[in-house]
Amino acid sequence: MKQYISVLKHTKLFRGIEENEIPALLSRMSAKLRRYKKGEFVFRQGEYVRDISILVEGSLHIQKDDFWGNCNIISTIGVGDMFAEAYIAPDSGGMLNHVVAIEDSAVLLLDAKRILTVCSTACSFHALAVQNLVFALSEKNRKLVQKLGHMSNRSTREKLMSYLSEESHRQNSRTFVIPFNRQQLADYLSVDRSAMSNELCKMRDAGLLTFEKSRFTLL
Repeated sequence: MKQYISVLKHTKLFRGIEENEIPALLSRMSAKLRRYKKGEFVFRQGEYVRDISILVEGSLHIQKDDFWGNCNIISTIGVGDMFAEAYIAPDSGGMLNHVVAIEDSAVLLLDAKRILTVCSTACSFHALAVQNLVFALSEKNRKLVQKLGHMSNRSTREKLMSYLSEESHRQNSRTFVIPFNRQQLADYLSVDRSAMSNELCKMRDAGLLTFEKSRFTLL
């Protein structure tokens, strides 16, 4: 677990906490490290979760599959991202989605109750972790609102323009790389892949953008 301390230092949960203080905090949070192979489920829909999870290696997808096997990608989890925190409340119920490793990955699990219960010594770095958790939850909620904004558009072109505009703004560049391949982008926006690819070609021909694989340039 020590090899991931430098990764944790730059996560939202441990923001502002000194690197030499993190091991003690991990011990108080009953931290556990689990590894997953590509394609393996980290969590399954309906599973109960009582730990806060941080991805320290690899990449994950939060996705929802219907009865017929159709997949809708809710979001991508990158190194340093926290996930599953929405299910730690006693009455939150089971997971509404799957979490799947899209490459070999490592996940750090932290006991949510021990995070929220500040130790008797009232150490400042533990209190800071609780504050960071609240801020991270607020930011996660904002990202969900952003996705709902993309999804509220009626046409495939409008959804693409909304998403690509947001990515350009987030990365502060007209040229940027998105974290999805074509099928994953279609799943994320809940559109048909063929129709989406056709629309992207029309947008390119109309002079709105250029693209190569996952790299886009807005014109």
